Amino acid sequence: MTTTVTNNIATAQSRKQIPTVSIYGLPFSKMSMDETIAKLTEAIANRETMHVITANPIMVMSAIEDQAYYNMMRTAELIVPDGTGVVWAANYVGEPVAERVPGFDILHRLMALGESKGWSVYLLGTDQQTIDQAAANLKQKYPGTRIAGVRNGYFGPDQDAEVVAEIRAAQPDILFVARSASTQEPWIARYKGELGVPVIMGVGGSFDIIAGKLKRAPKLFQKLRLEWFYRLLQEPYRYKRMLVLPKFVIKVIREKEKVTKARP
Repeated sequence: MTTTVTNNIATAQSRKQIPTVSIYGLPFSKMSMDETIAKLTEAIANRETMHVITANPIMVMSAIEDQAYYNMMRTAELIVPDGTGVVWAANYVGEPVAERVPGFDILHRLMALGESKGWSVYLLGTDQQTIDQAAANLKQKYPGTRIAGVRNGYFGPDQDAEVVAEIRAAQPDILFVARSASTQEPWIARYKGELGVPVIMGVGGSFDIIAGKLKRAPKLFQKLRLEWFYRLLQEPYRYKRMLVLPKFVIKVIREKEKVTKARP
């Protein structure tokens, strides 16, 4: 049996009890934050590999435009609605999710729970100074959750085997990965079978916030679903990526009857 077929079977088994809504062929979880954390806790207890994608409209549009990216996202055991645009789209087509499930909050919930569960975490990504500071801040906030290892994300394909070996040797319960948008999820999808880590999740710019380089949006912005706008104010160079958001909204409105069907 090929590795691809084996991974597809494992993915299908992991999704069995997860209620989902299809957004252009991508199965978004309808679970609440509490239900999501319970599912991940179960995965760790059973040593079951679970690649968690915290997806937003930009990622959905990338999947629509790129078959390879779409196929990669389809291999994830759990896709949660991180972006408010995804939550809106699910509600718009009459298949609402329980709530928005931000990756940043999942990270902190797992770190907090890890104190009583005795979990260990590996941090991979961003530059060395940022990842070291993020690790130090997480250690201070969650002293009972062990940091099993730390490595920056600046490595190429020729170093992948070395990085995978380091992570396997550390035997963490959770792996958080912060790399470029085009590299992060594909790298996890490619190596999750070799890593031997139960829960693997891409966390984007979370380490920058944890390290204090960036600030998370104030509660008011979160309540108004404008976290994306607050981040744009801090990182104006991201404006080109943000232009995808209105395109996603227009596409969903125009194609309401097609949204829950397969990828166009």
